[in-house]
Amino acid sequence: MKTTGEILREKREKKGLLLRHVSALLDIDTAILSKIERGERKATREQINKFAEILEINKESLIVQYLSEKIIYELKDEDLGIQALKVAEKTIKYGVTKNK
Repeated sequence: MKTTGEILREKREKKGLLLRHVSALLDIDTAILSKIERGERKATREQINKFAEILEINKESLIVQYLSEKIIYELKDEDLGIQALKVAEKTIKYGVTKNK
């Protein structure tokens, strides 16, 4: 499975866009964009939205990828991570049902 950074780099390169061009559109330093693509730095939610527009990536799928990586980062070293994730899923489902 590709990381968010790999997806962004692949799409940018397929579109023939340079790092400096995309970083200017995002209003960030080229070095920061390079680190995001290499997975050394995490993009913000706002940046993810802009990436989707600039690179013409399905916004929903890119956000799902971004959120899943945030969850993995938080739980990867936790012995009870899967169990906590299941509880969180139930809580989210209950919250969605309750709010309808």
